[in-house]
Amino acid sequence: MDQQQLFVKMAVDGWNQQIKFTNNTLDKISDEELLNEISPGKNRGIYLLGHLVAVHDQLLALLRFEDPSYPELRPVFIEAPDKAIADLPPVSQLRAQWHAVNNKFSAHIDSLQPADWFTRHASVSEEDFEKEPHRNRLNVLMSRTSHLANHRGQIVLLVPKG
Repeated sequence: MDQQQLFVKMAVDGWNQQIKFTNNTLDKISDEELLNEISPGKNRGIYLLGHLVAVHDQLLALLRFEDPSYPELRPVFIEAPDKAIADLPPVSQLRAQWHAVNNKFSAHIDSLQPADWFTRHASVSEEDFEKEPHRNRLNVLMSRTSHLANHRGQIVLLVPKG
């Protein structure tokens, strides 16, 4: 395994691990419990789940895989804070979208060759990428893995005790 393959494997394994951990956490929380705030005055579980779905959906376009499947979630869960929009999709719908978008993303991950991860993402121009080659797909995956881990750490606070 060359160094490029090793870096990609480490990053993809980290992503897959966080997806697995998040799925396990969500499986322990009922739809009703996801309506609760993480702590008083903070985001609700439903908002964090919707936020993660929306971010991962946008990730499909950012990594130049395909257009987002759920663009209607962006204004609700990325552009607006929790409780700014009263009418949210049902938790059951968000759970289904969570699995769908991550399955789709996983298929794209599996199809990429290691060298493809070191190509530019959609938010950087060809000219800027020449000057800043670290603005690549792999860097985005690593930053989104940290993002997911952070929000999973919040959602875990909703897991019932006992």
